[in-house]
Amino acid sequence: MSDDRLETVFADAPNNWGKWGEDDEVGAVNYLDEEQVLRGVRAVEHGRTFSLGVPLGRPEGDPKTPGRPDTQHYMRRDRGHYESGKATGERQGADDVLFVAVHGTTHVDALGHAWYGDELYNGFDPETTKGGLDRCSVEPIAEHGVVGRGVLLDVARHRGVDYLEPDQRIPLEELLECADEQGVEIEKRDVIVIRTGWLERFYAGEQEPVLEFDEPGITYSGELADWFHEMEVPAFATDTLANERTYPESGIRLPLHATFIRDQGILLNEITLLDELAADCAEDGKYDFLYTCSPLKIVRATGSPVNPLAIK
Repeated sequence: MSDDRLETVFADAPNNWGKWGEDDEVGAVNYLDEEQVLRGVRAVEHGRTFSLGVPLGRPEGDPKTPGRPDTQHYMRRDRGHYESGKATGERQGADDVLFVAVHGTTHVDALGHAWYGDELYNGFDPETTKGGLDRCSVEPIAEHGVVGRGVLLDVARHRGVDYLEPDQRIPLEELLECADEQGVEIEKRDVIVIRTGWLERFYAGEQEPVLEFDEPGITYSGELADWFHEMEVPAFATDTLANERTYPESGIRLPLHATFIRDQGILLNEITLLDELAADCAEDGKYDFLYTCSPLKIVRATGSPVNPLAIK
């Protein structure tokens, strides 16, 4: 699909360019100021902590979008080195090396990761992405930090299923109905966390349907984009590989990657594991929590692996 077509489709999409200055590279994460951190802290009642990152480097394989390389994990030094005489010393130790695609595990997307037309987020030139991101890399977001009030919308449980089927759409109306059923109020500047049960299917042994990358989820509509803008959503997370329905009726593959990142500067947190958090929320009826997400300060990178935490 041509850039001209995309510019036509997103012509009326809400836009945050210039809101935090002409040099801003943090985008909607700017909404997560000190007040939002404290609001997130106030959501903590029990101190129960849930790690939302997926295991990395499993022999059985990890969930990732097609085309990205598998994680490779090697021991650089271990007990065998001392037994063979290749390493010596009274103090022994083990050391290892990890090769991982920054988008090949639980991760966030930098604002220079996706765009359309001739401009990145905030009007920066795509030429600045050559050989690494001189603009809109993950570094400014990592420096800022991502901490606020998170709200889980358990769409799978709302529908009464273990997981959504491929290509199923989650409309805005259903997100709001799900929140209402759960008894949680979505407030401005919340981090929206959407559960489809998709990764649970992967870890249950059904890897092929997940890796075929025909995902369920929310997708672009003017109504949805306006709601995210009006609610000043800084970030959203899902238990899918790419946070959105892969192939919507518009024919635009992953349209939210285009307009949410490029136009609104919303942070996408992909491949989060939500089963334990969801089970706990269903048990105690509390669906809000402190959400923390700390990207690595990878120089000029298009994203970063993360291990988000939900603290109830």
